[in-house]
Amino acid sequence: MTTNDSKAPLPKITSVRTGAIFTLPYLVGLEKGYFLDEGVDLELVAPGAYNVSVKPIEDHHLVSSFGGISRGFEDGEVSLYRACEWGQVRRAQDSGRGGQIVTQRAAIASQAIFVRPDSDVFHPQSLRNKQVAVNFHHGSHYLAIQTLEGFVEPDELKVVHVGGPADRFKALRDGTVEAVALMEPYISLALKQGYRLIAEAFYTGAEIADEKVDPEVYAAIDRGVRRAVADINSDVTPYLHYFTEEIPEDLGTLDESDISPWRLRFADPQPYAPEQFDQTYRWLLKWGLIEQGSEFKKLVDNRALSS
Repeated sequence: MTTNDSKAPLPKITSVRTGAIFTLPYLVGLEKGYFLDEGVDLELVAPGAYNVSVKPIEDHHLVSSFGGISRGFEDGEVSLYRACEWGQVRRAQDSGRGGQIVTQRAAIASQAIFVRPDSDVFHPQSLRNKQVAVNFHHGSHYLAIQTLEGFVEPDELKVVHVGGPADRFKALRDGTVEAVALMEPYISLALKQGYRLIAEAFYTGAEIADEKVDPEVYAAIDRGVRRAVADINSDVTPYLHYFTEEIPEDLGTLDESDISPWRLRFADPQPYAPEQFDQTYRWLLKWGLIEQGSEFKKLVDNRALSS
């Protein structure tokens, strides 16, 4: 542990307070004072609004990779932003302010595809030519494709943009779409309310940072995150309230006992490996989700975790 004994001001780093499924190590680290212990003044700021569409959008080109909750990074309001691996590769290419991937994130989240209880869909093949609501350029978008591409032909795979998880849940409830991709705590909410689970898969993510997050500062943040991950993996129950508090009142209620701890996976951050980048980049190109012309060394700088 590195204790800051100097009277000099601590380096201030801001990041977006996304859902607990992605941000829990930061929430725990702040609760326990780990980042201050390590000599960093870390602040989580409220995310911007999701890009919400009342009518599902079919063309992903109509939605920016830096829209909604990720816009704060590109606008310079935050220096550190965590999201799914695929979206971060895309953002590192799109970034006009030089954002780069600096590590894999600690959160290993899942997205699950649900249909209504009265649906005639019982398995993934039944989703052929049916709209699956996602948030374009975020984990729900990419993982829905990866989950379903082994079951249906590409031209029969119909992911559509609706918005954030609460918006997607409402769209399913109201019959706007036939299926949705959800993460925790909305997976637990859907199961509690009797929605039918069709498929689920886990995925990694990445942190994207600007030039303010130098190697020494990121190393301090990483130490705080690792301490928090150890606490979470020792006993996650003290932190389940972060999940239940995210459910809007109009969607229902969720008790801590409704959440399955095995679904909450967190690991120490790791460098983003070139071979993993290459595989992800090829897949994004195959689906027309990124442009040609970028290399690992341009989009990735593992900084403090390169060794």
